[in-house]
Amino acid sequence: MIAKELRKELLTLSPAEKIEIIQLLGGIKKTPNVVGGAARIRNTRIPVWSLFQSRQMEASDLEILEAYPDLTQTDLDNAWFYAETFPAEIEQEIAANE
Repeated sequence: MIAKELRKELLTLSPAEKIEIIQLLGGIKKTPNVVGGAARIRNTRIPVWSLFQSRQMEASDLEILEAYPDLTQTDLDNAWFYAETFPAEIEQEIAANE
């Protein structure tokens, strides 16, 4: 029940506040000049948009984890939350990288 309530509260935050919370939890980082400044998983060079694109192409979490053995399910959960929170940013990154 707490997670459901927390999720509802998180969705009411401003974009800057959401990014701060996501970074505080250690899951997603944005760094200029690293993968073009795109949101990425922790200290990797794996952009969220790339993982989300794999999911759009119907790859399962298990298939993605097999392709990226350094990632965890928590990493993917963070990526999915980020993509859900910032859909326009993710779609823009996908379009820019096609």
